[in-house]
Amino acid sequence: MKFFADTANVDDIRELAEAGLLDGVTTNPSLIAKAGRDFIEVTREICGIVEGPVSAEVVALDHAEMMREAEILRKIGDNVAVKVPLTIDGLKTCKALTDDGTMVNVTLCFSANQALLAAKAGATFISPFVGRHDDNGFDGMQLIADIRLIYDNYAFDTEILVASVRHPIHVLEAAKIGADVMTAPPSVIKQLVKHPLTDKGIEGFLADWAKTGQKIG
Repeated sequence: MKFFADTANVDDIRELAEAGLLDGVTTNPSLIAKAGRDFIEVTREICGIVEGPVSAEVVALDHAEMMREAEILRKIGDNVAVKVPLTIDGLKTCKALTDDGTMVNVTLCFSANQALLAAKAGATFISPFVGRHDDNGFDGMQLIADIRLIYDNYAFDTEILVASVRHPIHVLEAAKIGADVMTAPPSVIKQLVKHPLTDKGIEGFLADWAKTGQKIG
C-alpha cells in the first residue's frame, strides 16, 4: 500500500519523506488555507520534496474553467495530479486530462457507482472518503471493499486512494481489503508506529544497558 500525507505542511512532509514513509501528498483548499501560504508556492515546494504524485485541486465547478485551472496546476511540476470533484463536469475534465497524459485524482467519492464512473472516465486515482462516510451512518470500509471488487471484476487501472482517514484502524482495514493508496494526516501516520509493548521493551533494554555501565563508541 502506498502512503500519501494529507497535508500542506512542508515540515511534516519532509519528516515523513526522510523516514521513507511517503509515496505522495494530497492537498485541498482547506489544507492550503490552514498552511497560510501561497497555493502555487507551497505546491511547488511539496513537488520538490516528494517524487510521487502531489494532488492539487481545482476550485472551479464548470468544465471549461476546470481545464483552465488544470493547465496552471500541471505546470507546477511533472508529479502533479490534478484533483477534480466527482461531478459530470469533473468527469469530463478527468477524461480530457488523462487523455493528455496528466494524472487525475477524482475526489469526494461516496458510492461505488461514483467510483465506477471515475474509472470509466480514466481516473488515475479515486478518493472515497471513509471517515465522512462513517460520520453519516454508512460503512466506509464496505465502500472500499465494494470498489475493490468492481475494479477487480473489470481490471480497471484506477487506484483506490482511501481518504478521510481518521485513525490507524482505517489504515489497517484498507490494507486488508487491498486498497492501493491511503492518505492520512501526518498525525495518523505517526500513530501507526506506536505500541505500548514497543515502548515498554525500549524502556527495559535501556534500564538493563544502564546497569552495564558501558557506552557504544
